[in-house]
Amino acid sequence: MRIFLTGSSCVGKTTIGAKLAALLGSQFYDLDEEVENYFSTPIERLQDKFLTMNSFREEASKVLKHLLRKDESRNSVIALPPSGLMHGYWRVVKKSEGTIVVLTDDVENILHRITFYDKDSNPIEKHLTEEEKTFYLKDLKKDITYFNRTYKRAHITVNIAGLSPNQAAIKVNEILERCHAVSSQINISEYGVKNEQ
Repeated sequence: MRIFLTGSSCVGKTTIGAKLAALLGSQFYDLDEEVENYFSTPIERLQDKFLTMNSFREEASKVLKHLLRKDESRNSVIALPPSGLMHGYWRVVKKSEGTIVVLTDDVENILHRITFYDKDSNPIEKHLTEEEKTFYLKDLKKDITYFNRTYKRAHITVNIAGLSPNQAAIKVNEILERCHAVSSQINISEYGVKNEQ
C-alpha cells in the first residue's frame, strides 16, 4: 500500500514517516530529499531560481510523478511538504493510488521541534529568544490555517499531540488498518476524511 503523509512544517512527517514505513515493511521517501537528489541542488537554492513558490511546486511535482513511476513506490510511505495537497502536487497525488494521511499537533509542540537549515540544507543550531518564540508561534499558526484548507482532501487526519514518534507511527498504523478494513466494503475515496483525536 502507498501512504502519502503530509502536515505542517516540523509536525514530524519525516521522522514518523520513516518509522511508519518500518512498521509496514515498506520503502520511505521524503519528497524534499527526492527533489534535491533529482536536481542535485539544495531545495532552498532551487526555490530561489523560481519567481514564485507555485512555479517551484509545479517543477517539483514532476519529481513526485517520476517517483510514483517506480515499482517500489507502490508499497511506500511518501512524506510530502506542507503544500503537498495543492497545485502541481495535488494533480499528481489525486491521480495516484494511495491513502492520504495528515498529521496534526498542538502548535506549541511543533514549535519545540522547529528546525533551521542554511541554503545548503545543513542544520543550524539556534536557540530561540522569547520574542523569537512568539514570532515563530504566530508564523506556524498562520501556515497551519493556510494549509488546513487543502488538508480536507485527505482520507485520514491523525492528531499526534503528546505522542513520541514511535507512538505516533503506531497510532497511524492502527488507524490505517481500521480504515482499510472498512475500505474492503467501502472504497476509501468514498469513505472520506476520518478525524482521529
